[in-house]
Amino acid sequence: MTLSPLPHRPTIRPMKPIYVTEPTLPPLEEFIPYLQQIWDSKTLTNGGPFHQQLEAELCRHLGVRHVSLFTNATIALITALQALRITGEVITTPYSFVATAHSLLWTGVKPVFVDVDPVTLNLDPRNIEAAITPQTTAIMPVHCYGTPCDVDEIQRIADTYGLKVIYDAAHAFGVRNQSGSILNYGDLAVLSFHATKVFNTFEGGAIICPDAKTKQRIDHLKNFGFVDEVTVVAPGINGKMSEFNAALGLLQLKDLEQAIQKRQLIDARYRRELAGVAGIHCVPRGHEGVSNYAYFPIMVGPQYSRSRDDLYRRLKEHGIHARRYFYPLISDFPMYRGLPSAARSTLPLARQAADQVICLPIYPTLPEEALERIISLIRAG
Repeated sequence: MTLSPLPHRPTIRPMKPIYVTEPTLPPLEEFIPYLQQIWDSKTLTNGGPFHQQLEAELCRHLGVRHVSLFTNATIALITALQALRITGEVITTPYSFVATAHSLLWTGVKPVFVDVDPVTLNLDPRNIEAAITPQTTAIMPVHCYGTPCDVDEIQRIADTYGLKVIYDAAHAFGVRNQSGSILNYGDLAVLSFHATKVFNTFEGGAIICPDAKTKQRIDHLKNFGFVDEVTVVAPGINGKMSEFNAALGLLQLKDLEQAIQKRQLIDARYRRELAGVAGIHCVPRGHEGVSNYAYFPIMVGPQYSRSRDDLYRRLKEHGIHARRYFYPLISDFPMYRGLPSAARSTLPLARQAADQVICLPIYPTLPEEALERIISLIRAG
C-alpha cells in the first residue's frame, strides 16, 4: 500500500522570550580596537589608562566632582560604609534590592527599616526622625526606579542629628533635578553598572564623592589599603574595576543618550495606552529634572480584574518575563525579619508596594510587536 504524503504544515516558531530588560551592547567590531590596546599594553587592572579615562569621562558626563570605579555596586556600598567609618545603626528602606541591606550586615551595621512614601516609593523622611536612636550614625536611602528621594529634607534631618548620608543610587545614572546631578547629594552616592542597568560595563559600579581626600581614601580601600608597594593604611578590599570593563564603559557612553531617548518613547507609550485601565496605576516619575527611564513599574490595584501575581503569571505564559521588583520586602528575608523594625505592622506602604508592583519590559531594542502584546494583555485583563 502506498502511503499518501503528509499535508504540509507551516513551521510554528516559538515566541522569543521578552525579559524585563536586555543589556545594551555596542557592535562587537567597535570593541575590538579597545581590546587590541589592552593586549598591546598588557595592562589588565590596577587603575590602567581606560580606568582613568572612564573616571574622567563619567565626571564630565554626570556633572560630578570625583568618581571611583568598582568591580560592582555591592562592593562599592560596603567600601562607602568603610570609608565613612559607619557603625551602629543605619536607617534604610525595606523596598529595594537586597544588596542595600546586605552591605550593612557585611560591615557589622544594624539596618533599621522605615516605611516608604506612597507616591515615590522612596524612603519617607517623615518616618526617619522617629527611628533615630543614640546608635544611629547614618541614613542609606535609595533613589527607587531612578526617582529622586526628597534629598533636601533628608539632608536637613542628617544635619540636625549629625548623621552621614549614603545614597544607593544604583537606579539613578544620569538623573538630574533642578539643581543638577542627583548624585551630588549626600556624603557619598553609589552607582551600579550591572548588565541590567541603563549604563553597563558588563559588571561594575562606582562611588561618587565630593572631594579629593575622600576619593583618595576610597581608592586606598578598594586596593587592599595600599598606598604604595610597602605601605598599607587600611584593611581594604579588592574592589577595582578591570580595564576590560572600563573600556566597554567608554564605548557605551557614546550612544547612551540615544538609548535613553528610546526608553523615553516606550515609557510614554505605556503611560498613554494604560491610562484608562481600571486598577492599573503607572508609578509617576520625578516632576522636575531629567529621568533615565530605567524601569517601568505599575501598581496593580484591587479594581483590576486580576491580582498582581495573576497578571505576572499571565504575562509569563505569553513569553513576557516581567519582574516583581521588589518582592518580597528585604525585611521579610530570614536574616532581617527578626529585627524590630521589620515588623509587618511598621511597614504598611512598603508592603502594599511589594504586593502590587510589577515592572514591565523596557529597553531600547524592545520589539514593537512585544510592546503591543504586553499592552494588549494588560488591557484585556
